[in-house]
Amino acid sequence: MLDWKGDSFSDICHMFAIVDIETCGGKFEFQKGRIIEIAIVVHDGLSVVKSFSSLINPECYIAPNFTRISGITNEMVADAPKFHEVAKDILEFTEGCIFVAHNVNFDYSFVRDEFASLGYKYRRDTICTVRLSRKFLPGKDSYSLGKLCASLGIEVQNRHRALGDAEATAKLFDILLEVKSTHPVYKNQGAEALMVRRIDKIKQYILNKIPETTGVYYFLNNKHEILYIGKSTNMYNRAINHFNPAENKGKKLLNELYNVDFVETGSELIALLLENKEIKAHKPEFNTRQKADAFTHAIDYFTNEEDILTFKIVTHEEAKQPLLSFTSMAAAREKIEYLLDEFSLCLRYCSLTSEDAVCFNHQIKKCNGICAGEEAVEDYNFRAQKLVNQFTYDNPNFMILGKGRTTEEKSFVLILNQRYAGYGYLIKDQSYSNVEDIRAACIETVYHPDADHIIKSWMSRNKFEVKVF
Repeated sequence: MLDWKGDSFSDICHMFAIVDIETCGGKFEFQKGRIIEIAIVVHDGLSVVKSFSSLINPECYIAPNFTRISGITNEMVADAPKFHEVAKDILEFTEGCIFVAHNVNFDYSFVRDEFASLGYKYRRDTICTVRLSRKFLPGKDSYSLGKLCASLGIEVQNRHRALGDAEATAKLFDILLEVKSTHPVYKNQGAEALMVRRIDKIKQYILNKIPETTGVYYFLNNKHEILYIGKSTNMYNRAINHFNPAENKGKKLLNELYNVDFVETGSELIALLLENKEIKAHKPEFNTRQKADAFTHAIDYFTNEEDILTFKIVTHEEAKQPLLSFTSMAAAREKIEYLLDEFSLCLRYCSLTSEDAVCFNHQIKKCNGICAGEEAVEDYNFRAQKLVNQFTYDNPNFMILGKGRTTEEKSFVLILNQRYAGYGYLIKDQSYSNVEDIRAACIETVYHPDADHIIKSWMSRNKFEVKVF
C-alpha cells in the first residue's frame, strides 16, 4: 500500500481508480460472500475523468441484513451481469491506475479474490483514504465515510450504494490531495491552493504536448468538449500566454481546462481560415469573436444605367456581386456610411436617399456633386473603384502558395470567381497548372464570407507567391 511518505500528490503522475463495492458477506466466499455492486471513478490527479458502475449477480443468496445495509435485493441482481461478464470492464477501468478506496483492504481483497476465482491474478498498487485521512485530517470523531464526509461538508448521494460512495470518496480524495499539497503543515488552504496546484500541473502537461509549430489548437474540458480555439505561428508560445491571464474569463478557462488537441497547418493563412471555420462550427464558450455564421446582408455593387458605380445594401440572397457581407442590416448600414465618408461618395449612389434627390452630403460639402450634375462620372467612378479594389482581389482566379506542414510539401489557398474556395497541400514537385486538379486537392470546407476578409487582410501584411489561372 502506498502512503506517499516522501512525495507530494503533485509529484506522482498516476491515474487513480477510486473503487467502492457492496457485498453480501464480510469476506469473499464463493457461496455467501460475493460482490453485488461495484463502482469505479477514475481520477487523473486533477479531476474525475470517467466512471463505471454495475450491479453484479453474485450467484448466491443476499441475506436480509445485507439488503438492509445497501438496499440491494435478490430481485435487483437477478438479471444483472455476473462478475466474469464485467471483469473486462473492471480491468480496463483500473489498468495503469492506483486502486483507491475507503478501507482499501476490504474492497481490494474482494476484487482480487473474485478475479482469482476466474483463474486471474489481479494486482494493483493501493491507497487507503481512511489511512490518509487519519494522517492529514487528525482529530476527527470518526473516520467512517459517512461521518467524515459530513464533517467536511461533502454531500453523499445514495449512501451505501457503490457509485454514491465512490463519488464521495473521490471528493474526499480531492481534499486529501489539497491538504497534502501544503505538507508538512496539514492544514486545508481552500480551493484556491488546489486550483494553483492543478493549473501548474495541467500547464506542464499541455506544454509537453503542444508543438512549436504553426497551426490551430483546441483547449478541452474533462468531457472533451471544446472550450477555446486559437491559432498561432508558434502554438507552444501562444499556449504559455494563456497561463498568465489578466482577466477573470481567462482564469475561468484555466479552471475548466483539462486537455489540448491541435492541427498543424504549416501556413499562417490556413491557420487563420481553419480557426475561423472551427469557431463557427463549435462556438466555444471562451471564444468571443468570429462565432457568427449567419450572414444576412451584403453591400452589393454594380454599374447603373448612367454608367455610375453604385452600392446598395441588399439581403445576402439578393446580392449578385457582394463586396462585403454582414450579420445584420445595422452592421451593413454602419459600414456603408463609414465608407461613403472615407471615399467622398454620394448618398444617392450608395442607395441611402431617393434616386432623383440631390443628396444632403452635397449640401454640407461631403459629396462632390455627382447627384447634382457637378462632378464628372469618370472622377466619381475613380474614387468608387478605389473602394471596390480595397475589398476585391486583383485577379478573380488564383491561388496563394505557402509553407507546408513538412519540407516536402507546400500549401495553397484557392480563390475562384473572387471567392475563397478552399485550401490544401501539394507535393513540392507536383504540377499545379490545372485548376481542376487543384480543386480536387482542396480540403472540404464550408464557405463563410468573412474568410475573404481574412485572406485580403493577410495579403495586405505579407509577401507571398501567387499562381494565376
